[in-house]
Amino acid sequence: MTRSDRAGRLVAAPPAAVYAALMDPGSLEVWLPPDGMRGRVEHWDPRPGGGFRMVLTHLDATGSPGKTSDTTDVVDIGFADLVPSRRVVQRAVFESHDPSYAGTMTMTWSLAAVGGGTEVTVTATDVPPGIDQAVHEAGIASSLAQLASYVEAAG
Repeated sequence: MTRSDRAGRLVAAPPAAVYAALMDPGSLEVWLPPDGMRGRVEHWDPRPGGGFRMVLTHLDATGSPGKTSDTTDVVDIGFADLVPSRRVVQRAVFESHDPSYAGTMTMTWSLAAVGGGTEVTVTATDVPPGIDQAVHEAGIASSLAQLASYVEAAG
């Protein structure tokens, strides 16, 4: 049975602004890393079939070692589907020698206009068993809070 993790948040910005933040590598480096991490995009190909590679560095790896090294999580993200202002579907593969992080996790970012804002829902399916569900959902929620702050400040 595959596992799905999910989080959502209302963002006080239009779907086009949220989608733009999902599709800009500089923006992703600012808001996507959860609390306690920083991120760097190594390459960028924003089209279905394209993707990017992100290096996430734990600011303090004590008690939560990285998947790739003691301090890093390296993930290759492929864009499976891009629907402007509506949806971004990503296929994520972690670089790790630990088989509990193997496989391809699908991250679906759904955007729905609600009043003057956007309901952003993130659903992760086929989550590798090495990723703790509570920690993962907290990380997604952290990224969503940072996304909201980022696009709301720009608006």
